[in-house]
Amino acid sequence: MAAETESRLKPLLQVDNLCIAYGNTEAVRGVSLALAPGESVAIVGGSGSGKTQTALATLGLLERGARVSGSIRFDGQELVGRSDAELNRLRGARIGMVFQDALSSLNPHLTLGAQIAGPLMWHRKLPRAVALREARALLDAVRIPDAARRLYQYPHECSGGMRQRALIALALACKPQLLIADEPTTALDATVQAQILKLLAELRAQLGLALLLISHDLGVVAQLCDRVLVLQAGAVVEEGETAALLTRPQHPCTRELVGLRLRLA
Repeated sequence: MAAETESRLKPLLQVDNLCIAYGNTEAVRGVSLALAPGESVAIVGGSGSGKTQTALATLGLLERGARVSGSIRFDGQELVGRSDAELNRLRGARIGMVFQDALSSLNPHLTLGAQIAGPLMWHRKLPRAVALREARALLDAVRIPDAARRLYQYPHECSGGMRQRALIALALACKPQLLIADEPTTALDATVQAQILKLLAELRAQLGLALLLISHDLGVVAQLCDRVLVLQAGAVVEEGETAALLTRPQHPCTRELVGLRLRLA
């Protein structure tokens, strides 16, 4: 029983003193965080605060020329300094990512089905026909209507909400342990945003996903996350349990974000 409890509490993702620099510019300065299986943690902050850079560093997707120091460990495995070939075994397989702009993230030349089937064929070695059947099931799971038809449509033929759901299906295709979602609802209207947030919460509960959410919107964070880290100018200025941080913010940056949320409510 003790071993089982320790396994549950052991971080799936452990980031220690992460620093990212481009030339003389420090984009991220000493960020640390821990994320356990089934837990949901948000990184929030204004534009240019370093939150997306932190997420991209986890998958080795930073722009060329980035200098990275510190440690990023996934399930005990150090990721900093790993080659693309090594990281490709994790990307889409054990770590999924939902980018904020589905239209630019999805390949315009491939159907939704082909894009979702791709990781299944690559990582799980499924035959194309089997992968397409699973792709259809994934589109059903993220509640895209008429999934059998949508499977053969291109991104531009779908609405923004459908594209975002398809991107979530793609990220979840290989049943990853960690899902990173970078502003997954920013470009959506309020009704579709609410549907996507509900979907993410349900999938997290059903699949036991660890969720790392990147956002500037504390309303979204309040619905999805257990803990919050607030970034400003690349550094963590405040962190804590979501409810406590939203009701008793300490740092001026956090108070500003909370105030913005109240003004928009």
